[in-house]
Amino acid sequence: MSARRWQLHVVALAVIVVDQLTKWWAVGALDDGTIHEGPFGSQLRLVYNTGSAFSLGSGLGPLFAVLAVAVSIALTWMVKRVPLRSVVFGLGLVQGGAIGNVIDRAFRDGDGFLRGPVVDFLEMGSWWPVFNIADVAIVVGGIIVVLLGSRE
Repeated sequence: MSARRWQLHVVALAVIVVDQLTKWWAVGALDDGTIHEGPFGSQLRLVYNTGSAFSLGSGLGPLFAVLAVAVSIALTWMVKRVPLRSVVFGLGLVQGGAIGNVIDRAFRDGDGFLRGPVVDFLEMGSWWPVFNIADVAIVVGGIIVVLLGSRE
């Protein structure tokens, strides 16, 4: 395995582990829908999301899961040609976040194959949708790839 692929997979695995541990904690510690005040105006509120970002596309979970797997496979093959390690790090964040949410869709009780809900529990106020660590990794990774990748 190339050094770039190794880096990609280590970063992705770290995101998956942190994401799944925090979701496991949220399901056990938070009541569905109850708001718990956090630092800096943040809130913890357990939500089961059957859609995509911002809970849009409810019921399209299988499509999002298949797309996430396809993107993950594509990242694994294209990373060999990425010259900057920082961009590989960003791609690892995206891959880990995508797989973290696919794990929810695949293994949480739902209405069929890949129809499980994604666990969201982080909220920055009523003006922003509830999200999770995988979502943070995808957004931060995407920003890194766009900002640093555009320099190349």
